[in-house]
Amino acid sequence: MSVSRITSRNRRLNKAQKLSVAGVSTLAAAALAFSLVPDDASATTEPQAAAAAPVVFAGAAQTKSVQNSILDQHSTATQLVKAADAAKAKAAADAKKAEEKAKAVAKAKSKAAAAKKAKAAADAKKRSAKKAGRAADRKPVFADNLDGWIREALSIMHEKKIPGTYEGLHRNIMRESSGNPRAINNWDINAINGVPSKGLLQVIKPTFDFYHVKGTKHDQYDPVANITAAANYAADKYGSIDNVDSAY
Repeated sequence: MSVSRITSRNRRLNKAQKLSVAGVSTLAAAALAFSLVPDDASATTEPQAAAAAPVVFAGAAQTKSVQNSILDQHSTATQLVKAADAAKAKAAADAKKAEEKAKAVAKAKSKAAAAKKAKAAADAKKRSAKKAGRAADRKPVFADNLDGWIREALSIMHEKKIPGTYEGLHRNIMRESSGNPRAINNWDINAINGVPSKGLLQVIKPTFDFYHVKGTKHDQYDPVANITAAANYAADKYGSIDNVDSAY
């Protein structure tokens, strides 16, 4: 037998098998339907047919109930998803709000710390200025005698960067005037030239005027003015009043 005949035969058999199966299915359905009908001939009457109708309606109701259940489940799932999304959004909003609050608190603390630091610096500056003011107010008071004059002159010399010591000043004062602020030399060459030496350190007028120290009296006889002017001159000519041991 050829291959083409065998194939044709198989096709006919397959078609027959399908028809046979369909027929069996139809017969089974019919048998099931007849099994539901009573043997009594009256079962074919119209009232009995009407009584059988609820079987159809019961199936429809059950289908509708299943559909409603599915719809309810879908609705519940949708609500759960929405609730989860809402909770997630709320959590994110709360987290953002907490972060912003933390930043605001940190910023406020930083600002308060900076203000506290600035206030402390201002207070320290004010205390320093007040202390300096009190120190200025407590300007030393020197005795109105040779010791006081020398010490006051040394204070001014220190401020003006004029070298000299108590010993150097005292030694030269005692040689030149014996400590007399009104001493005057009327017999040396300076006196002959009309510019006598005056004061504790016996300075002439041109020297006093040129080396006068600002802040002292412009008076040759003033003890402090005379000492500072003479010390200023000696620093220029000899390096310091301490280096002078004779007439200068």
